[in-house]
Amino acid sequence: MRTAMLAASSAVFLAACGTSPKQPPAPAVPTVSTAKQAVAVLASASGSLVSGKVTVTPMGKGLHLTGEVGGLPANSTHAFHVHEKGDCSAVDASSAGPHFNPFNAVHGKTGSGAHHAGDMNNLVANAEGVATVNVHLEGVTLGGGAVNDVATRALIVHAAPDDYASQPAGNAGARVACGIIKVTQ
Repeated sequence: MRTAMLAASSAVFLAACGTSPKQPPAPAVPTVSTAKQAVAVLASASGSLVSGKVTVTPMGKGLHLTGEVGGLPANSTHAFHVHEKGDCSAVDASSAGPHFNPFNAVHGKTGSGAHHAGDMNNLVANAEGVATVNVHLEGVTLGGGAVNDVATRALIVHAAPDDYASQPAGNAGARVACGIIKVTQ
C-alpha cells in the first residue's frame, strides 16, 4: 500500500512538472494620448508643388486630423498615410520609410478589415487643387511613446490614389508632400 501511494504521489508530482505555466495576457495597446495636439507642416517632395498643414488632436479611440493640402492637380485623388519614420530629408521623401505598421497588418482600407495603423482614406482635391483633410484615425495615440504613437512620424501625400489592395502600399505612387507630426501641446 505504501508503495502504491508513493507511486501515485510521484506520478502527480511528475505530471505537475510537465505542465506549462499559464502565459500572461498580452499587454494592452494604449488608447489614451498624452499630448493634446500636434501639427504637421507638409512640404513638397519629388519635385511637386504640393504643401499644406494638418492638425492632429486626440478624439475617441484615436486621432482626428484636419487641415488643407494645396498644389494638387484639379479634381484629383491622392493616397494619404502616416509613415514609420519622422524624416522628410530625402528629395523624394523615401527617408520617411514605409507605412506606420506597428502591428504587422496587411495594407488595406480603414474601416474595411485589416490595414496598417497609418492607412487612411484617399484625399480628394477640388477644382482649385486643394484637398480638405477631415480624417479620423483609430487605434493610434499622440504622445507617450507607445508602440502605436504617431508623434514624430511623417505624414505623406502620394501622387496617386490608394487602391487599398496592392501590397505593401496600395500602388499610391510617388510621395509628393511630407511633414513631421510635431507635438505642440
